Amino acid sequence: MTISAKTVRYIKLGKSGSWADASLKRGELHFGYGRVTEELALEANVQKIKKHMMELGRNAQAATRDAREVIDFYQLGDDCLWITFARDHLWWTFAAPQVTWITHDLVVTGQRIRKSIGGWKNTDINGVPLRIDTLSTKLTKVAGYRRTICAVEAQDYLLRRINGCEEPGIARMAEARTALIRATMENVKSLHQSDFETMVDIIFARSGWNRVSALGGTQPLIDMELEQPITAERAAVQVKSTASQKTLDEYIDRVDTADRFDRFFFICHSPRGVLTAPADRDDIHVWTGADLAAAILRTGMSDWIMDKAA
Repeated sequence: MTISAKTVRYIKLGKSGSWADASLKRGELHFGYGRVTEELALEANVQKIKKHMMELGRNAQAATRDAREVIDFYQLGDDCLWITFARDHLWWTFAAPQVTWITHDLVVTGQRIRKSIGGWKNTDINGVPLRIDTLSTKLTKVAGYRRTICAVEAQDYLLRRINGCEEPGIARMAEARTALIRATMENVKSLHQSDFETMVDIIFARSGWNRVSALGGTQPLIDMELEQPITAERAAVQVKSTASQKTLDEYIDRVDTADRFDRFFFICHSPRGVLTAPADRDDIHVWTGADLAAAILRTGMSDWIMDKAA
């Protein structure tokens, strides 16, 4: 079911999120402003609430904002989408219109409560978590709002994320990346073996590995040995233009017998069939096809390949 909303509001659940746990657990929206009487709140008259708050010492601007927030909490219907941020996630819900005034338990709740409809959710409609670190700052910046309730500028983006819709720009980038990966692999296959080995050497150098052996040629064990200067890990690397599963298995046995490497990378641009490492070995990395192309793109080797393959 697609989520839609004409109105969206962010609500801060207590100072520094002090009411968040109770709100999320109970499926409620908690709101303070205890100095605004229930009668004034229900009347929803901006000027009267503003006058009342100014009499209590608020300046005109702050009092006007107080009134707007109180009226939003009381007047926005069950078609308003409410969001908040807590526990490293975006949470969203709709709320029943009825506002309940309470006078107890104010340490963990506000003076006013609205019941959520269906509880708070922190995933999109497909069950994918809405983690803050995966969301655009154009949305998450609203969490820095210093007051309690405010409109959400990035409403269209928010609804796309809740509905699990891919951003139009991201879809175009993904399509272009798929085409680039395909073209990259076509050109890698045209490289001379020595150029292919040099390319792999540069990829590892740009990834923080230092080569501590000669490159390629007729070395007795593998094509190159690497060292990671931070972790002191040592890795063996074998580069093949073409290879079968049998070839891969033979090199795994060879590296295991040497018993001096923490990792083994087997890199092949034109495998004969599917090459797979043993399921229980996370120290063996097989790069073919899209995995190899992705490593090339991540390390910025596209221009280098274009020059060599031209």
